[in-house]
Amino acid sequence: HASATPHDYTLPATSALASVSPPAALDPAHAYTLPELIDLAESTNPLTRIAWNDARNAALAVGIAKAAYLPQLSATAMGAYQTGHGTTSTILGDASSDTTVHGTISALSLQWLLFDFGGRAARVEAAEQASIASNVAFTAVHQQVIHDVTVAYYRYEAARSRALSAQQGLANADAILAASRARLRHGVGTVVELAQATQNRAQANLALVQARGAESDSYLALVSALGISPLSKPTIAALPVRPLPATLGSSVDAIVSDAIARRPDLQGAYALEKANRAKIKAAEAAFMPKVFLSASTSYASGHTALSALPAIGDQAPTVNLNGSRYGGGVFLGVTIPLYDGGLRSAVLMQARNDAQSATERLTRTKEEAVRQVVAAQNAVQTSLASHDAAKALVDAAQTSYDAALTAYRSGVGSITDATLAQSQLLAARNAEVDSYAGALSAAAALALATGAIGSAQ
Repeated sequence: HASATPHDYTLPATSALASVSPPAALDPAHAYTLPELIDLAESTNPLTRIAWNDARNAALAVGIAKAAYLPQLSATAMGAYQTGHGTTSTILGDASSDTTVHGTISALSLQWLLFDFGGRAARVEAAEQASIASNVAFTAVHQQVIHDVTVAYYRYEAARSRALSAQQGLANADAILAASRARLRHGVGTVVELAQATQNRAQANLALVQARGAESDSYLALVSALGISPLSKPTIAALPVRPLPATLGSSVDAIVSDAIARRPDLQGAYALEKANRAKIKAAEAAFMPKVFLSASTSYASGHTALSALPAIGDQAPTVNLNGSRYGGGVFLGVTIPLYDGGLRSAVLMQARNDAQSATERLTRTKEEAVRQVVAAQNAVQTSLASHDAAKALVDAAQTSYDAALTAYRSGVGSITDATLAQSQLLAARNAEVDSYAGALSAAAALALATGAIGSAQ
């Protein structure tokens, strides 16, 4: 049964979340090139700062593990104060006493693990390998940021070129419309031709609007890849035109061999495998005895005051006692683990399972790396071939459009042929733009897959 009152799923505003990051401080008069955009992303993208903090924490973990080789020194100090009052009634009269006690105790103790059959060394090795993996991950994040900014830049350039092609397509449609009107004025055209030319012009205008919308979307994607506020409006420099090679110079086997030794994810997986094997050694060392040194020294002082009324015999009514004591000791001992309910065995089994998983993960990462390199290499080859074909298509489409428009103006061609040639020319130009940007993006993907995308150049 539906409720008569519609539900309102709007949440109340949280004032603490109302603030938005301000736009980045950019020079509006400067057009940023791709290397400059990459430098900007590396310094402002939150992902790089997160990876840097992770690497620093991993380095601190190494220092924590090495601290186990050093002695542990601790100091303890205590102070005490106690007072009491008592009254006793006897046949001789009432007697009262006051007691006050105060004193201090201070101690200094030392604990030092001398030998543990390699347990500490294994933990240090595991921490060092984890730190290496974290540093490699930091490099991988930078490479991914470089790739993302590069691809976003190429896509924006492609969208900007498509908008220019759409603008040229609209100009071509205007030329066909002008020719149709001229033919109608001279009595050789028809109203149907004029309507078709007007429709073609409207379609070209719609294509221009859509191309400009795609350009705005790709611009926002580029700004987002930089890691700066989406409200920022950097001016983007045009991509310098450079010829593309016909084919790749290296074989896929050589590319794969270089990628296996260079990729950050493989180096990280290899370091984690070594870290997990070191954890096995640490777990095995838990079954062995440990030799330790312990030392302590202490000092105690105190004061006691006792007052009794009335005085007893010849004794004074008040007695004050002061005293102090100090001492120390050094101990050398051995601890031998005997029984812990299977805890150490379970930890050892977990360490072995983790090491086996790390080995399998390294193998899987290596296979995935080979697949990515081969796929990226195929994409580059296909993009280069597509670009060559698209250039030939543009030349042919331009010739076809020029001929169709000239024939229509001369009265020997139809408007259908002219509008079709105009549409095919726009499609050919878009195909050339897409294939050019696709080839550059595929090259960036290949550089990322091989671990060679290490700078802004």
